Amino acid sequence: MSRLLLFVLIVLGLSGAVAQGQVGGARHELSVEEQPGYEPTPDEENLPPAYQRQLVYFRTTEPPGTIVVTVSQRFLYVVQGNNRALRYGIGVGREGFQWVGLLKISRKSEWPDWTPPPEMIRRQPYLPRFMAGGPGNPMGARALYLGSTVYRIHGTNQPNTIGHAVSSGCFRLVNKDVVDLYERIPVGTKVVVRQAPEL
Repeated sequence: MSRLLLFVLIVLGLSGAVAQGQVGGARHELSVEEQPGYEPTPDEENLPPAYQRQLVYFRTTEPPGTIVVTVSQRFLYVVQGNNRALRYGIGVGREGFQWVGLLKISRKSEWPDWTPPPEMIRRQPYLPRFMAGGPGNPMGARALYLGSTVYRIHGTNQPNTIGHAVSSGCFRLVNKDVVDLYERIPVGTKVVVRQAPEL
């Protein structure tokens, strides 16, 4: 085997390990941001139990109907009242792209198109400049837009990123969960983004 071929195989193997978040036998946050065109299988959409949609105990002062995101936990909650909330596993912004604040859902879209912003293109010049909505679109099946910002709560074609910090600041759910959320949440809903839960 030539040295060049051996080098290429080593580089490709390391790239695959980085994409899976497994370098040196340890699990790290995923480094691959988007995979436009990839269509996940139904099995890939089955999340680990902790990140599956479920009704949980949740103490908050926010009124029912409010969305609360806890970035450090990788969860999105829809407050139900009586110390209960519907909890969804999410992917969050990677280091340097996380944020906290208070916004409202300004609009909603089914199978949204995707236009990567210029700063994302600079980081990943191979990305398409526009991609129509569909199963292989990184925006997934639904999007809920947060105020007048570039941030959204949206689906994903990479279910393996749920529970990780990988995005440019948006919050992503598997498609079946974002469809469920989309049907529950009207425009104007309050969204509270926190680093950690209320004490």
